[in-house]
Amino acid sequence: MHAFTLAHAHLQALPSGGVYWPDQSLLTVSDLHFGKSERLARRGGTLLPPYENRATLQKLDADIESTKPARVLCLGDSFDDLTAADHIEDQDYLWLTRLMAGRQWTWIAGNHDAGPVELGGSHLAETHIAGLAFRHIATAQTPEISGHYHPKARLPGRSAPAFLIDGHRAILPAYGAYTGGLWCDHPDLTALMQPKALAVLTGARCLAIPMRV
Repeated sequence: MHAFTLAHAHLQALPSGGVYWPDQSLLTVSDLHFGKSERLARRGGTLLPPYENRATLQKLDADIESTKPARVLCLGDSFDDLTAADHIEDQDYLWLTRLMAGRQWTWIAGNHDAGPVELGGSHLAETHIAGLAFRHIATAQTPEISGHYHPKARLPGRSAPAFLIDGHRAILPAYGAYTGGLWCDHPDLTALMQPKALAVLTGARCLAIPMRV
C-alpha cells in the first residue's frame, strides 16, 4: 500500500490498482474492461482465453473483503463495450451482483461504455466527494482522480501497471485483466502530471518511483 494525500484526503493506493479512502469508506477502481476477450472475438480480433472476468472479479472480491467499503466507485470502461455487458456469463454476473449487494455502488461513464445499466447502482458522468472530483478522463479541473490511460511503469527487470500521483491528481492503472496501457513517459501523460509526480507500480507490493527518470 502507498499512502498519499490529495485535497486533504488521506488515500491509499492498493497493490491491486484500486484506491481506498478510509474516511469515506470508499473503494475506487477504474477500467475493469469486463468482456474484453468476448468483444475481440465478436469483432474478429485476437482470440484470448475468456478468463479475464473471473481474474478481475477475484481481485475485486479480495479488495472488498480487505477494506470492507460502504461505497464502491468504478471510474468508467467497466465493460469493454455495452454489448459485452449483455454477454457476461451467469456465474460472473451473480458474483458481481453479490459484491454490489449492501453497498452504494456507482458506475462512472467511460469512453467504451455508458455504464452497465441493468446491473443497478448509480450511473453518473462524474461525481464529487469532499472536494475531490472522480471522472473517467483527466481534465484541467483538479483535484481529481481518474483512469482511462492505463498507465504503466518500468524498472530494470520489472514492469507493471502504475498509479500516477502528484499534488493535483491521481490517474489509476487499469484494474482489469487483458488491458494494455501507456508507459508513464508518454507525452499524453507527462503533459498532465507535474514534474515531481510519482509512478507507483502495482504488484505484490506498491513501489513508488519518480515518474520522470
